[in-house]
Amino acid sequence: ELANTIEEIKRKEEKLEIARALDKAGVDRIEAGMPGVSKEEMAAVKAIANDGLSAKVFAFARCMKADIDLARQCDVDGVMMEIPSSDHILEYAYGWTEDRAIQLSVQATTYAAAHGLHVAFFTIDSTRASFETCWKIVNAVYSQGHMDSLVMVDTFGVCCPEAIKYFITRMKKRVKKPIEIHCHNDFGLAVANTLAAVTVGVEIVHTTVNGIGERVGNASLDEVALSLEMLYGVKTGIRKENLHSLSKVVERRSHIKMPPNKPVVGDGAFTTESGILVGWWNRLEELNMPLEMFPFKPEVVGQKPIKVVLGKKSGKDSITYKARQLGLPIPNGNVNDLLAAVKEASEEKKRVLTDEEFKRLVDAVS
Repeated sequence: ELANTIEEIKRKEEKLEIARALDKAGVDRIEAGMPGVSKEEMAAVKAIANDGLSAKVFAFARCMKADIDLARQCDVDGVMMEIPSSDHILEYAYGWTEDRAIQLSVQATTYAAAHGLHVAFFTIDSTRASFETCWKIVNAVYSQGHMDSLVMVDTFGVCCPEAIKYFITRMKKRVKKPIEIHCHNDFGLAVANTLAAVTVGVEIVHTTVNGIGERVGNASLDEVALSLEMLYGVKTGIRKENLHSLSKVVERRSHIKMPPNKPVVGDGAFTTESGILVGWWNRLEELNMPLEMFPFKPEVVGQKPIKVVLGKKSGKDSITYKARQLGLPIPNGNVNDLLAAVKEASEEKKRVLTDEEFKRLVDAVS
């Protein structure tokens, strides 16, 4: 099961558009936001919950009855209930004792369950916690409060896959409830850690579209879903052909532009510049064998077709390929001159050239 968050986007209509796109892509559960943030946020969460989506809609909440009451007013299916679970965060960031964290957690989770909400118990900073401190809090909720699932949280992205496996395996021996994983990307390991968690029995993974999130972000939905499906053989239910369009909706609404080399959904994922690779593609395209050169076909994730671009890494094959594609006649003796002109222009502009720029170079050289 894949859960996704759209908490970064605040306006109701924008959040609705993203929620619908997530639903269209087959995401199982949408964390729509935190009603306690503002009236606008609360209105957005309620609108999403009442939009008739196939996905379950959750709200984010602190372990406080007031937050639960706000979530109830939003008509959500469940709540993600957060509490700090490491001794140092409790002491230095919150100024709390363990007993206070336990008391709030037990009371709030019991209250939420009594009012018909699914409770995902979200343990802040659990990967940096003393295991016994974390377990003391978890066990109190497990035995005295209520949890429908337990969320293990790498809040500061400090784990490696081996540590995640160890941590999850140890917790699964004690908790007979579904376990979820929520990873941040501070060391660039959010996707790897999420996948590692799945290999040891995690049933629900938290992702964000384009990996957007606090600081350097979270595990990216497209990368996790595609890796699970294609590398691990796990059926996610995600409609992969909608991943690129979903990415673009969030890019537009968040104003966070994805780099072209973003895996899976980046605009450069299916472009090739190297002259050697274009030489390969010249033949492979004729043979209709794109998987000799790319790990999956662009249409699988709704991407545009494979594209040859011209730049400083281009070769003769690049020039002849692009000229043929654009219907530009180039005398054979001019290929070397045109290649030199392309490399020089690309170096000067510090990017690949557009088709129009190439056409002008053809005119100049010819």
